[in-house]
Amino acid sequence: MYNIKKLNSISPVYHGILPDSDYTVSSEVENPDAIMVRSANMHDMPIGDNLLCVGRAGAGVNNIPLDAMAEHGVVVFNSPGANANAVKELVLAALLLASRKIADGIQWCKGLTPGELSVEKQVEAGKKQFIGPELAGKTLGVIGLGAIGLQVANAGVALGMNVLGYDPYISVDNAWRLSRSVTHAMSMDEVIEKSDYITLHVPLVDSNRNMIDAGTLSRMKNTAALLNFSRGGLVNVPDVKEALENGQLRVYVTDFPEEALIGAKGVILTPHLGASTPESEDNCVRMIARQMNDFIKYGSIVNSVNYPSCPLGKPTMPRITILHKNVPKVIGAITQIISGEGLNIENMVNQSRGAYAYTVLDVDAKPSSLTREKLQALETVYRTRLLMP
Repeated sequence: MYNIKKLNSISPVYHGILPDSDYTVSSEVENPDAIMVRSANMHDMPIGDNLLCVGRAGAGVNNIPLDAMAEHGVVVFNSPGANANAVKELVLAALLLASRKIADGIQWCKGLTPGELSVEKQVEAGKKQFIGPELAGKTLGVIGLGAIGLQVANAGVALGMNVLGYDPYISVDNAWRLSRSVTHAMSMDEVIEKSDYITLHVPLVDSNRNMIDAGTLSRMKNTAALLNFSRGGLVNVPDVKEALENGQLRVYVTDFPEEALIGAKGVILTPHLGASTPESEDNCVRMIARQMNDFIKYGSIVNSVNYPSCPLGKPTMPRITILHKNVPKVIGAITQIISGEGLNIENMVNQSRGAYAYTVLDVDAKPSSLTREKLQALETVYRTRLLMP
């Protein structure tokens, strides 16, 4: 029986994947074996000795201390692509908001009152101020062609837009799913300089923090619209405000409000609605529930953000899983202990990711507790587990 702690309100769809016979899932759990989280900040939380994994019901993991978890032998999962359709739909709405002055028009209509002119006549006289261009025939630049950017690019084609896509790290699967009508840009500068609408779909890492700054903005068309539904830190807010003030940028639409943007000229804000659909929340929870179940029971790792991918099926013989440092001589030390105990390794997998690695051994007999103690005692090892068929 495993205990899973919920740090946020979580869709109950996990019940179909994490059966009550095997799991207790509650916000009241003490010393959990696993944690489900959405937005709760885990950076100051103690990491319990029992904790095996954390499942983030969403893509971003800024609220989780990834290295600290890894060094305690805790695998962190997220749910990439589970909210892709929800975010894509909001980006399409943002394209229209950036074009047709819809938000301004709605606000103007709230102030209409019968007077010298009827409401109908006021509308006919005032609507000219909200004229905006159509999307068809315009150039949409998509920076990042992951699960969301891919769908946005294909939707832009369906809207009759000329779509430029840029992603030097696009996966083979996503490349196959991308519309042939999407033009492959050779650089981000090409997207920046040619696009009427630019939408960002990249993760926030140190290398692309403030990737949209004064220099980038100076190369955009002064009629361009910038959309950010990825992460707020990708954009240098003071530089964007200055570009809007001096006419270098027409409009900035973002799902990440901050104080400096409230009431700013040319800014349209939505309150972090990207994944706020019941379908998206259900998809995220289903994905992390499957990943956590497969890791806890089989040792399989899929969609981890701190350990390497290592998809595995159910064990058919005793399985030893080892989370460890990615340094020389670890494998030799592990296999020496196994062979010294008279065990034969039937299957072995070793994968690494940065500073961390994962080794899985299927052996011909159940290892003794002494064997497991020797493995755990290696200074390069974070955690060992024994999984039985």
